[in-house]
Amino acid sequence: MSQAENIATPKIEVTLPVEGMTCAACAARIEKNVSKLPGIESFNVNLASERARVVLNGSTTWQDVVEKIEKSGYSVPVREVDLNITGMTCAACSARIEKVVNRLDAVKEASVNLASEKAHIVYFPGVIQEQDLIRAVEKAGYGATLASETAAADEKKRKEQAYQRDVMKFWGSVILTLPLVIQMFVMLLGGSAFMPNWVSFILATPVQFYVGWRFYKGAYHSLRGGAANMDVLVTLGTSVAYLYSAILTVLGRPDVYFDSSATVVTLIFMGKLLESSAKAKSSSAIESLAKLGAKVAHVIRDGEEVDLPVEDLKVGDVVRVRPGEKIPSDGKVLEGSSSVDESFLTGESMPVAKAPGDPVVGASVNQAGVLTMEIGKVGADTALAQVIRLVDQAQGSKAPVQRLADKISGIFVPIVLVVALVTLLLWGFIVGWTAGLIAAVAVLVIACPCSLGLATPTAIMVGTGLGAESGILIKGGEHLEKAHKVTTLVLDKTGTVTVGKPSITDIWVTSLTSEEELMATAAALESQSEHPLGAAVIAHAKEKGMTVPQAKKVQAIPGKGITGVVDDETIRIGNRRWLSETGVREFPDEILAKYENAGKTAVLVASDKGLLGIIAMADTIKPDAVTTVRELHDMGIDVWMITGDNERTATAVAAQVGIKNVIAGVMPQDKANKVQELKKAGQVVAMVGDGINDAPALAAADIGIAMGTGADVALEAADIALMHGSMHGVVEAIRLSKATMKKIRQNLFWAFFYNVLGIPLAALGILSPIIAGAAMALSSVSVVSNSLLLRRLKLAKEV
Repeated sequence: MSQAENIATPKIEVTLPVEGMTCAACAARIEKNVSKLPGIESFNVNLASERARVVLNGSTTWQDVVEKIEKSGYSVPVREVDLNITGMTCAACSARIEKVVNRLDAVKEASVNLASEKAHIVYFPGVIQEQDLIRAVEKAGYGATLASETAAADEKKRKEQAYQRDVMKFWGSVILTLPLVIQMFVMLLGGSAFMPNWVSFILATPVQFYVGWRFYKGAYHSLRGGAANMDVLVTLGTSVAYLYSAILTVLGRPDVYFDSSATVVTLIFMGKLLESSAKAKSSSAIESLAKLGAKVAHVIRDGEEVDLPVEDLKVGDVVRVRPGEKIPSDGKVLEGSSSVDESFLTGESMPVAKAPGDPVVGASVNQAGVLTMEIGKVGADTALAQVIRLVDQAQGSKAPVQRLADKISGIFVPIVLVVALVTLLLWGFIVGWTAGLIAAVAVLVIACPCSLGLATPTAIMVGTGLGAESGILIKGGEHLEKAHKVTTLVLDKTGTVTVGKPSITDIWVTSLTSEEELMATAAALESQSEHPLGAAVIAHAKEKGMTVPQAKKVQAIPGKGITGVVDDETIRIGNRRWLSETGVREFPDEILAKYENAGKTAVLVASDKGLLGIIAMADTIKPDAVTTVRELHDMGIDVWMITGDNERTATAVAAQVGIKNVIAGVMPQDKANKVQELKKAGQVVAMVGDGINDAPALAAADIGIAMGTGADVALEAADIALMHGSMHGVVEAIRLSKATMKKIRQNLFWAFFYNVLGIPLAALGILSPIIAGAAMALSSVSVVSNSLLLRRLKLAKEV
């Protein structure tokens, strides 16, 4: 393949659901098998979220990946969705829609019913979305809307029903196992068995093969895929105990172990139920985000309000939003003014004022007045959908620290099988085969590597979800892990340390005028200018409620200033050099020096009579900048500021917030070079910026952090996006990273400690199979529960 062809080959990223995994060995096996395919850029499997994320370069298709996963003994489930179809008139219409939809890459089956005007579609989620299906129908010339809740909701309902069935199955298992456990305790206390062996056999059999069927099924698929996992250990251990007891029952021997096999199956089944419940809580962030959206929109059609589901909105629709209602989708205000709560996106609880022309975001809450808005984005293009997608991708990603656990899990089960066999033989020859069997079963049961596989992904899922709730979007587990290692933080000045727009800080006037007259005169000229400094003058005049006179013959002079006639008097606003050229002779040097030394921009106003006054402006420091820099220093992080501004202004701003390291006068293209220099010096560098000119530096840094108030390009280039303008979000992101990594280390320690300690104790006969089963079940639950404790970390919602 030529270089040109190589460049042209598009990369495809797909996230597939995977069912049938029970432990880290399953995930490792799938990764090993799929990674052998040609054209796999990257592939990782997340046990906790039960998803596989693959990046393809074109030589391998997603169908090849699905086939490989299924050959490994696992399944990629499809989803079903129903669409309401409009515009059909005959059987040819329904046939055309079926043909168009069935032609889509990820659609397994599509059928259209002309009588009910519905389409039933079976598709692979992750490869194609519901909106893609709707767009395909619309391109064919017909209308399509979702007939029910989204497929994700249907999937959740299916999982809840399966969970409830498992709960009922568990209690049935408890009822059958309880007499066996009671008899065991009676015998341990010196009593005799009160049930014949054949009754124990009848009680244990449904537990072994009905309740435990999921373990047999999982073991079969795993062995068919060429590996051994947790199910193999559980199935082998309990089956040996059950079959040995069945043979003894037939032979008329009294010493059977149906109680051990049935109790281990019941306990491990209970552990899986608890684990499923805890895992659902760890991924609750996406569910809570998905619930934020509005359900109904008041669309104005032909002058009348029509209530439509949000899914039916189209770009260009005009919608009315009443006080207290959620804004249905992204767009802009056409009429009305109000304040809107955007805390779901920014993490800040203060409402934002909205007026005609202002953008509004879907799922935010209109608080005061009635707004009429035009829909600008729908479906997957909205801000809420993008946030959900980012969180979803982050929760499905894998942190580098997990690789060690995955490698160990991949070789762990075969080693355990060898240890169990050695235990059986040693005990069998030295003590007796019955004791050897019990010890070997205990080894098999206690050694399941479930907790190893859950240690990292559950913590990452909780951490990224917690960040999203506070307006901190972390785009992957690797970024969450790396952020806690940051030693140097580089801050852009404008829009990051400062607000990003100038405002009036000082007004100085001569005896020729007053402050109000000076500002009104200046506003008269600047109202016809597009200069950012002029905008500050106009904003000040509006804030003070000034009456601004009409200016005539206004002319902007590039690099110098602006001139015009106000009340028959020629007014000039500009820099000192230009006003000197126009005849102004006296300037207050001390005042000018004072403003410039403070990093302020001094604008001079003059008339034919002479200098009228000076307006000092500055891009004000963000309210939380000083505390943020101080907290970063307390964390041991070296803080730098980089800017294209002149050195005097940059130094003045840096001094106000407590930054000692300043790089000024840097061209946009050189910012990335400065970041590279710090990295070469051995620093782990995080770059914080908000503008298009910051994008190269954000990409060059070890961790790029973008302010959400900035440009889309900067947000795309960053690894972490702060969905608000608060600098303190940088501290919160690093705090979250440190807390998450602490949880991951705790989880991995206890998972390793449990197996390292448990296997020898079982091999020595100190742990019975029943205790081993309980310990194995609780180990996974304890790891997930420890990850959930991360939610107790308090991140600032506003600063």
